[in-house]
Amino acid sequence: MITGKNYIGKNLSAVGRKTYRTFNPQLNIENDFVFTEATNEEIESAVALASEAFKVYRTISGAEKANFLNAIADEIVALDNELLTVYCSESGLPRGRAEGEMGRTIGQLRAFAQLLLEGSWVEATIDTAQPNRMPAPKPDLRKMLIPIGPVVVFGASNFPLAYSTAGGDTASALAAGCPVIVKSHPMHSGTGELVASAVIKAVQKTGMPNGVFSNLNSTGIEVGQHLVKHPGVKAVGFTGSIAGGKALFDLAAKRLEPIPVFAEMGSINPVVILPGALQNSYADLAKTYAVSITLGTGQFCTNPGLLLGIKGEDLTTFVRHLSNEILKIDASCMLHPNIARVYEANKQKAIVQQGVTVVADADVDVKPNFARQAVATVEGTVFLENPTLHQEVFGPYSLVVQCENIKQLEQIISALEGQLTGTLIAADEEANKYPEIILALQNRVGRLIFNGVPTGVEVCPSMTHGGPYPASTDSRFTAVGTNSIKRWVRPFSYQDWPDALLPDALKNENPLGISRMVNNKPTISKIV
Repeated sequence: MITGKNYIGKNLSAVGRKTYRTFNPQLNIENDFVFTEATNEEIESAVALASEAFKVYRTISGAEKANFLNAIADEIVALDNELLTVYCSESGLPRGRAEGEMGRTIGQLRAFAQLLLEGSWVEATIDTAQPNRMPAPKPDLRKMLIPIGPVVVFGASNFPLAYSTAGGDTASALAAGCPVIVKSHPMHSGTGELVASAVIKAVQKTGMPNGVFSNLNSTGIEVGQHLVKHPGVKAVGFTGSIAGGKALFDLAAKRLEPIPVFAEMGSINPVVILPGALQNSYADLAKTYAVSITLGTGQFCTNPGLLLGIKGEDLTTFVRHLSNEILKIDASCMLHPNIARVYEANKQKAIVQQGVTVVADADVDVKPNFARQAVATVEGTVFLENPTLHQEVFGPYSLVVQCENIKQLEQIISALEGQLTGTLIAADEEANKYPEIILALQNRVGRLIFNGVPTGVEVCPSMTHGGPYPASTDSRFTAVGTNSIKRWVRPFSYQDWPDALLPDALKNENPLGISRMVNNKPTISKIV
């Protein structure tokens, strides 16, 4: 049941006067539910509860936290049709997408639960004492990862489930031992409240401390700003625009105690098509990339917004086929009227740049909030000289850059800002001829795809979803996969500490049975 209220820990609250509704972009009308924005007092209460909860939650065993995460997953499953219906009404996305994202959200929670049950993620490292070492004795030192404190998670507009209320940021922070305060995205507050209710039910069923989770509504930037500046908050997770992520990053850096902001931001995900790949497969590539560019109405952070190739007849043929294929695809609904307006504005800004030629533009009547897909092309020299063409157009749009030669192609790649992904399309053995292109891509992206498409992010330990700035604010970390837990922890060492007072992960007996590094050797054995 949607109340429109904020969850301050386990309690519902709506003392503020500022209210709003979500919007159904498919029907082009407001939804019925009215939501109340969190007040400063409610924000203060949520952070105070989170700080108190942290004192207890940080000491809870991995098995208990795993039970909690699995309980959240179970409660989301129980929401079933109600959640899917609200999701679709607030996003304009089809039910199949809702079902897939719900499955991914549940899968992420269970993956972190499994990580906790296994336990080795804490990276326990032990160097035993050498009291007789000369010229000075060596102390006993034991290190592991510990949680950093309450985390604020900003819901993402384009993933109402997987990157929002109980998405990857929340799941990984809770797994790490950090309470979470979600700043719900105003475009899908109903979806957020339903998921928040599932989390709170799991809190109560598993006996977690009150305040380990809160969910706050807002329409503007004030609630988020208040949270980021609050001294009780110790880290931030964000998925969204470069402007939004950078604003939060700068705000956190100005605090008396600066905190990390792990922001996954914009990306145009360059796709390099080497000459040999075009000779016999341009038609198949065109079909594949027409689908990828328009998938989810182009509203993926991994959308292929930039295609790079060597000027010539084969590239010209590919562009012609791509143009034909993308125009065969029906226009689809964007997430919100504001996003649709920004897409059209940014697309127009890009295609009116000098030297840009539009080769495909769906010049047809579409319903309100539906996007007209487009492909444009430009010479490599023009692209290099115009930074405007390097910027993301969030939606079903891609720019084909026709490079003079391999040297210019490498130059263009090196001139790009940091990206989430890069893709190399090559014929058999062709990639071996261009190591400089591979190295240039590696220097600009977090994940490199071979003969595929960048859309689609597998949730697994080997996934890196991040990249050099501004793809993310810290390229050493991933926002997807179980390794994303490392954003919310810090290394901590115990020196000459009594064994009985050590955490189980560092005790001589190794009661958890986890893999540890003992005197530079990996082992699960106890220390005798």
